[in-house]
Amino acid sequence: MTAPTSPPAAESTERIVDVELTDEMEGSFLEYAYSVIYSRALPDARDGLKPVQRRIIYQMSQMGLLPQKGHVKSARVVGDVMGKLHPHGDSAIYDALVRMSQSWSMRIPMVDGHGNFGSLDDGPAAARYTEARLRPEALAMVQDLDEDVVDFVPNYDNQLTQPSVLPAAIPHLLVNGASGIAVGMATNMAPHNLGEVIAAARHLLEHPDASTKDLQKFVPGPDLPSGGTIMGTDGITDAYETGRGSFKTRASVSIENIGPRKTGLVVTELPYLVGPERVIEKIKDAVNSKKLTGISDVTDLTDRHHGLRLVIGIKAGFDPAAVLSELYRLTPLEESFAINSVALVEGQPMTLGLKDLLQVYLDHRIAVITRRSDFRLVQRRRRLHLVEGLLVAITDIDEVIQVIRASDDSAAAKTTLKDVFDLSEEQAEYILELRLRRLTKFSRLELETERDQLTAEIAELEALLGSTELITQTVSTELAEMADAFGTPRRSVISGVSAPPPVKSSAVTKDLSLVDEPCIVAVSALGKASRLSPIEAGSLPTKRSPHDALLAWLPTTTRSTLGAITETGILHTFHASDLPELDSAKPRWGEGIALADYLGLSSSDGAVRAVIVLDTDVPVMLGTQRGVVKRFVPSDLSDKPHQPVIALKDGDRVVGAAVASDDDHIVFVTSTGQLLTYSAADVRPQGAGAGGVAGISLGAEATVISANAARRDLATVVTISGSSVQLPGTESARVKLTPLAEFPTKGRGTSGVRAHSFLKGEDLLRSAFVGLHPRAMGSRGQAVALPEERSKRDGSGSLLEGSVSALGDQPV
Repeated sequence: MTAPTSPPAAESTERIVDVELTDEMEGSFLEYAYSVIYSRALPDARDGLKPVQRRIIYQMSQMGLLPQKGHVKSARVVGDVMGKLHPHGDSAIYDALVRMSQSWSMRIPMVDGHGNFGSLDDGPAAARYTEARLRPEALAMVQDLDEDVVDFVPNYDNQLTQPSVLPAAIPHLLVNGASGIAVGMATNMAPHNLGEVIAAARHLLEHPDASTKDLQKFVPGPDLPSGGTIMGTDGITDAYETGRGSFKTRASVSIENIGPRKTGLVVTELPYLVGPERVIEKIKDAVNSKKLTGISDVTDLTDRHHGLRLVIGIKAGFDPAAVLSELYRLTPLEESFAINSVALVEGQPMTLGLKDLLQVYLDHRIAVITRRSDFRLVQRRRRLHLVEGLLVAITDIDEVIQVIRASDDSAAAKTTLKDVFDLSEEQAEYILELRLRRLTKFSRLELETERDQLTAEIAELEALLGSTELITQTVSTELAEMADAFGTPRRSVISGVSAPPPVKSSAVTKDLSLVDEPCIVAVSALGKASRLSPIEAGSLPTKRSPHDALLAWLPTTTRSTLGAITETGILHTFHASDLPELDSAKPRWGEGIALADYLGLSSSDGAVRAVIVLDTDVPVMLGTQRGVVKRFVPSDLSDKPHQPVIALKDGDRVVGAAVASDDDHIVFVTSTGQLLTYSAADVRPQGAGAGGVAGISLGAEATVISANAARRDLATVVTISGSSVQLPGTESARVKLTPLAEFPTKGRGTSGVRAHSFLKGEDLLRSAFVGLHPRAMGSRGQAVALPEERSKRDGSGSLLEGSVSALGDQPV
């Protein structure tokens, strides 16, 4: 059997060309590089937009997605842009759309997004879940686009056209900045304030020879969407001169009381494009690696209603300012921004300084205004030509109608009209297409008004096109209108102090704890607490000032532990370093922090009765409303943040507390005007859980209103009388100052002696105080004068001028 034979092979038409690999790679790479540089990565210096951004704004305007219209799905926008103008991946188009809607990315967003468009730490939702439309600022970018102000070029498949550049009534490149990585080059430009940029542009229009230094008077530096503080202007000046430079931005941080006995750093603004989660991560890494100490916790309280709020807790005994300095060094709370102003100018990538950027933009706007004026002039001349033809036809309308009726066709009618009435081709055609109802007397008046208006507009446009100065003035005026419409206040603060140079990383952790140096803790009688450096004797101001009646004046150290004793007999510990520091030269006691708020006390805790140093063996006395007295030694207490120092009976409360050594005298003053004083040595110190002993014997209606301890030979007793049937501050109160030495000592637990004689209408003591240099103040902390003369121990005192809310001692 014979095997079948194969058909003859067809002649091959394949043609193989040998090409050097190096030549092919060079050619292909150059084509790719050109495509990336010109069609993707770099913005045009005229409108400040990359091709994808320009196509998105243009296509959205063509779709009618105006600010007054409703939002549409972002996926629809992406599809239209990709199908008609931008033949690249949908993710690149959507990413550009998202960025143009983010207020933290662009100083003036172009797109009004609806839905989850992401955050600094998270990406946006998919395009099918979000919606978008143009913002009013974007309409300014496409303003007058239908008046032949820019050239249109074919799209990728030559079926449609698109603008090669937008008219850009807003200087987008400087205002919103730009970033992009091309092949062999990159651009990175910071956002600026619209009002400042326009002011500089208008100045450059009026003074073409202005220097960069002159322009910096209007544009001192970038204005970042996230705010923050720009440290120094040296790098900014370099960038404005040469197109290259860098600057550092710091977060806006304040040292605040963030809870009971706790100080923290509150971050309200972060550097450009830095999110809170990134900051928190870096802080945790630095703490875990032992590079950073003194931080107890980090809490992100950011929300859409209150904005950014990042709270960093500081451990007790650490200097918040020193911790903040390390945070600037180790975390993104301080970031550098490198400016590299590269943009396309006439199709070529160029590095531009501030003046160059403004000049390119102004040249573009001048060209736009010129082309728009040319277009409007042609349109108005054409319309005037037609209006004049209509007026000729209306003058002899009967003959016009007769000519048209006598003609065989429209071509013959047109020719006859041209010959009889001396009309042009366009005029004759327009008259033939016109409806007869337009040829009325009223239409004639309208046409004459329109003719006059067109004549005036043509004259204006001709004057405008014939004068470079008028064109420049128009550009300036329209820029001013944009500033008025869309300008916003500056967000970033520019500091004249440059940031310190970066310190090389070290394995050794810095000691951020406070130096244990001497200080004085002062607490006013109204509860304002503060800290100041030691003051030499006699250096305090002698003139009365608000809140200078003090509850406590404690020479101590910054790292010492203090205790505040409340009415309920609870001692709350805190550190001197956590109190705000005042100027020792001119201390203003009212600028301190409210101690009750700092300790987190509620109304049930009662008022603070004393502030003491805990690391001492000198006893402290307590006196209660029911006449109980107790002494305890602070150094014997535990280190708990809250602990009772006296066991109070139901209904009793602490009315006074003070340091009471054996050489001091304890003083009780009652509401009925009795005073009892005896040696503090008569009261044996007890433990924290003890309830004390009888301090004074009280009558049926009497209560203790003041309990204190002082030197008997130096102290002065202040008593203020009043009436139980009148509101405090409304009666004619009387005040008396008496040396404590005038009162005889009695035994502990006795009733004492009379300290104040009541006049008619008086039946009780409103308040009393025992101290070295008594002071009084009103409800707002204002000083209230006390009499200088001293009275007898059973006197009635003198009339008080003003209402007293608190009594205290003079700072010494």
